[in-house]
Formats: sequence, C-alpha cells, structure tokens
Amino acid sequence: MAGAGLTLHVARAGRGEAPPVILLHGFPEHWRSWRRQLPVLAAAGHSVLAPDLRGYDRSDRPASRRAYHLRHLVDDVAALVRATGHARAHVVGHDWGGLIAWAFAGAYPELLDRLVVMNAPHLELYLREVRRPPQLFMSWYVLFFQLPRLPELALARRDFAAVRRVLRYGPRRRDAFSAEDVEAYVDALRPPGALTAALDYYRVNMRPSGARLARRARTDAETLVIWGEQDRALSTRLLDGLERVAPRVRVERIAEAGHWVQNEAPERVNRLLVDFLAPRSDG
Repeated sequence: MAGAGLTLHVARAGRGEAPPVILLHGFPEHWRSWRRQLPVLAAAGHSVLAPDLRGYDRSDRPASRRAYHLRHLVDDVAALVRATGHARAHVVGHDWGGLIAWAFAGAYPELLDRLVVMNAPHLELYLREVRRPPQLFMSWYVLFFQLPRLPELALARRDFAAVRRVLRYGPRRRDAFSAEDVEAYVDALRPPGALTAALDYYRVNMRPSGARLARRARTDAETLVIWGEQDRALSTRLLDGLERVAPRVRVERIAEAGHWVQNEAPERVNRLLVDFLAPRSDG
C-alpha cells in the first residue's frame, strides 16, 4: 500500500469485498504477530489486513525521528482504511499497535467501525499510573529507550540476545513464539536503521508533543479490550477508568496470559474477535 510518499507492506487474508479488519502489531514484531488470527478472521468472512507499521520489516523506513510521531502513524491507518474501498473498518491493535488504535479512534471516528485493543493502555490512563508503583517500576524500559544509541547497542549485542530472551522467556506460554517466529523478528531488526526506527516510537511519542494526540483520544465506538493479566510491563490498574475514554467498552481479562495475549491464548482471543466483529442484525 502506498500513500503520502510512503509504502507499507500489508499481509492479507480473505476476500477484498468483505468487511475489513486491520491488525496493528507492536514492538518488536511485525505483521507476523497476527499469523494465528489472519486465517481465522478470514474464515469468519472478513477481509483482513496486517501491515508492517512504518519502519518495520518490509515497510518503508523514514530516517527522520519525527516521521514516527503518532500523527503520522494514525494517518497511515486512515490511508489503509480508505484503500480498502470501504467507508469504515474494524481496527485491532496490540502493544504499540494498540496505542495507535486508541489514537486513530479519536482522530478518525468516521473511519472506524469497532475497536479492539490488546494489552495496550490508553495514554491518559498510562500517564496517570506511570507516576506511581507498580507501573512506575514496570516502565523502566521506556525511560531507558529515551537514551541515544545505548538502547540500540544493548538490544543488538550478541546477535540480539536481549530480544531473543524477551520473546522466548517473556510470554507465560512457552510456545507463544516458535523458533521461526523469533528469527523472523530478529532478522527484521538487522537492516541499518530498523532498530532505531522501532525505538523512535518511544522517543517521539512518550514526550508531551507526541503523547498529546493519544492522551486526548475519546471514542464512542463499540470497544473490546482484551488483557492478559500476567503482563510484566503493564499493570491491570491501567484498566481502571476506561469507561471515561470509551463509554461502550467491554473488558475481557485472560488470567493465564501475559503481554503477547494473541499468541499466548490464541484460541480464546480468536473466539472473542470473531464474536465481537460479527455482523450485527441492526446494521
């Protein structure tokens, strides 16, 4: 998909004329994050699109840090919705994809049908909780990622040993990521500038100018939040107050799953997605 001088690689499943579902991945993944959801949603009658977010894997990788501001990330999703030929799309996001989804819901309500967010906080609630324990201590890596060059050196050291360790031992379910998955994610971070682009999401959008768009986002869309309660980076306190930013929200907690909930509990997540995104008799 091309637009505004930038090309995004998009993995697709299902029929193009079917209702579109857009799946937005997080750090440090790419479209493959949704490999367990793509065929299931397609079989349920949807046209499914899972882009590599800008800077990731086969999508274009702008050199400027400002190119990863949430405004541009949200505009990429809007361009993708319009490219489907449909008036609106369902948007599903995990981790950074979830933050983008929250911001998109506030910025482009006319393009959104239903919203699903997985283990990604609304930024207003995150900024409330990050000032105090436990979220204060759970967010240490966000502060570390603000440093120049050192995070790149630490994450890439010994053939991306830190990234491999997070993906192999971070999930509560040990088979959440196969060896092939891990290698695919590491390989996508090898090209010059790829790791910096991924880290620039944190460097730009965890500061006041970048955070403003997501912090102010509100949505009246039907919203489903799926949360793996064993998340080591995000406290369940981030669920408190969601009804203030999404009055039509429903929260589904998965006690046995952690941060990578769609890969740790794929059967449960897939059932929730198919049921929530099914056509309504009233419209």
